[in-house]
Amino acid sequence: MQFIPKCPFLPFDEQAYQPTDAFFMKCAYNEALRAWELGEIPIGAIAVVNGEIVARACNQVETMRDATAHAEMQIIRYLSQKRSDWRLNNVTLYVTKEPCPMCSGAIHKARIPKVVVGVWDKAQGCMGGCIHFSEILRLYHNVDVTCESLEGACEELLRTFFKLRRQSDKV
Repeated sequence: MQFIPKCPFLPFDEQAYQPTDAFFMKCAYNEALRAWELGEIPIGAIAVVNGEIVARACNQVETMRDATAHAEMQIIRYLSQKRSDWRLNNVTLYVTKEPCPMCSGAIHKARIPKVVVGVWDKAQGCMGGCIHFSEILRLYHNVDVTCESLEGACEELLRTFFKLRRQSDKV
């Protein structure tokens, strides 16, 4: 297992509830911090229905030894089981980094109508950063995708994580 440096970031305060994209992304960011503390790549996600957080998750690929244990997949699995329905057509998903091909496909298949990303992934993002599944595959389900970067906090979190990890690898 690779050495994971101590996280230098503090969580956002979640006490003052506001039904805004910024507030919900702060909650997802806090999940990303939890992932870092678990020794995972710091990506977090939350699911919101009618202004209420109904699920939280972070990456757990290393913890679960499961390549599919991304934050988005964890939420989709949890809500599908909780509802006994794979159709999540009233969920807004907030995720600190644009979903990968696997997660983007699952989001489309689960019929999630809206995703808010914290940072675009120009290398592997499949909701507009690199490619957009809907446009390439002509899917019947369309996903509204927007960005709430928390003034760059989501990108800074990931950049710092990988920078510190690379530095620790050289020691």
